[in-house]
Amino acid sequence: MPIHLPPLSRRGFLRRSLLAGAGLAVGPELFAAGHDSDANAWALLADTHIAADPKRIERAINMTDHLKAVSQEVLARPERPAGVFIVGDCAFSKGEPGDYAALTGLLEPLRGGGLPLHLALGNHDQRENFWAALEAKRAAKRPVADKQVALVRSPLVNWFLLDSLEQTLVTPGSLGAAQLAWLAEALDANRDKPAVILIHHNPGTAESIRGLKDTEELFQVIRPRSQVKAFIFGHTHNWKVTADSSGIHLINLPPVAYAFLASNPAGWVHATARQDGLKLELRCIDATHKEHGRIVDLKWRPA
Repeated sequence: MPIHLPPLSRRGFLRRSLLAGAGLAVGPELFAAGHDSDANAWALLADTHIAADPKRIERAINMTDHLKAVSQEVLARPERPAGVFIVGDCAFSKGEPGDYAALTGLLEPLRGGGLPLHLALGNHDQRENFWAALEAKRAAKRPVADKQVALVRSPLVNWFLLDSLEQTLVTPGSLGAAQLAWLAEALDANRDKPAVILIHHNPGTAESIRGLKDTEELFQVIRPRSQVKAFIFGHTHNWKVTADSSGIHLINLPPVAYAFLASNPAGWVHATARQDGLKLELRCIDATHKEHGRIVDLKWRPA
């Protein structure tokens, strides 16, 4: 299954922060009792690209600072989301152990704020190092051997996290026959709610896209299953919302780290599920960006 980090108690977080040093600390107001939680809201993140060195700069961006800014904003919301999804490329480049050590430390304020986290893998991750960073999960029984797949249930949506990492530092990705078979079986066993698929790689096999190599095989599974309403991905570092010919929404998350084009936003998406759709609110790290606060209101395709 994808790495799942359960929330920490406030006492547990403060104790771990003191042991790790002041760098993890956040203001006590972020733990105030007045923060309610919305069971149908989720923070959607992708492409954090955290490096072991917190001062590392890439494309004029400090990735550590960006993730800290996103965490602070998520925690400061009057009504917090039910949890956080991070859709791959958690590590900076090659998925080195120090990257994951830095990442898990940076995620502790979110956990200390009561938020569970669900992490998937991208092409800049390294599976063994990823597992080793969270010892307790290394021996976990996996629905698909050596893959990070899971079903996360919420009141209005079933979220399916898949693993498209084929080889570290090789840009395209793939799911493979075993993972697609698991997805088909899991979807058939969970028809009670709309389903949303989360994968690091974008759909498309053209050389110019360099996305998910078995895109067509994936769509052969999800198109005829009408409970599948959306496919959320990262990888391209480009915020965009479209739909395929069957009405499945295609949601390309912005990067937390850096955009490939300076004009594109970096940030995260606050998603709120309804019975008939999903409301997306783009939250840009640069609050002056013209897209900051943009809302996209999606309606589910017919059942």
